[in-house]
Amino acid sequence: MKTRIGKRRWLTALLAVPLVAVIAAVTPGSASAEGDGDGGNRDHWGVITRNTIGSPVADLRNGPFGSFGVTGPQARPPYGQGSLGIEVAVVPGTTPFVEKVDFGNEVDFFGKPVSGLTRVGFHVFQTGENVSYGGAANLPNIRFEIDPNLASNATTYSTLVWVPAALTTPTNQWSPFIDATQNGTWFLTGAAGTVTGCNLTTPCSFADVKTRLDADGGDPATIYTAAVGKGRDFMWIGAVDGLRINETLYDFEPSGVKTRRTR
Repeated sequence: MKTRIGKRRWLTALLAVPLVAVIAAVTPGSASAEGDGDGGNRDHWGVITRNTIGSPVADLRNGPFGSFGVTGPQARPPYGQGSLGIEVAVVPGTTPFVEKVDFGNEVDFFGKPVSGLTRVGFHVFQTGENVSYGGAANLPNIRFEIDPNLASNATTYSTLVWVPAALTTPTNQWSPFIDATQNGTWFLTGAAGTVTGCNLTTPCSFADVKTRLDADGGDPATIYTAAVGKGRDFMWIGAVDGLRINETLYDFEPSGVKTRRTR
């Protein structure tokens, strides 16, 4: 009896080794194990209801895996098993009108300086259909609601928006990491956009918009919220994963938002 128990324990230990190896292989090596970084409370992430127009979808989901015929790392979410699925549609009977949604965190970034943003970006699952709706630059945005603290204007609210450049990687699969500090342009809404010159008509680089916010001479601009969103421009149905804000990476999973410290 002792011999049988010994063999059974030895067999269990042996089988556990490859299982651990398989689990370790699921997650790419660009981020460390789960932990709490800046804005790291997973319970504070969700749809920002006051920024929602129409009946769009921003849902933590499995996959997407594929599309069909796609294999390798591009055929699965870059982290874990899931992602943030986003759907915005044209609203019938309007000319034109599309939905808008923000999925973000209204708690943990509050009061942090805009000047402290150093790394921002994400991975995206883009489809050929989305390109047909609005071109290769039809992609989700990253948005920071902020207090611009401009000495020359009393406004206490603006949204700092990243507009990605046209995606040059293949569609119907996951993209590499898109670095929003180097890719595309940024603009400020409202009076802050007018004062700084970084508005929707004349957007700026990431470095330039931060410089112009500081150059006004007021108190440092501070963050209210951080979000991934889409609208109001074109219909889009796809997914985002691996949102990075500074040294923290946000892994969107069906069970919630997991935080990982980047290496």
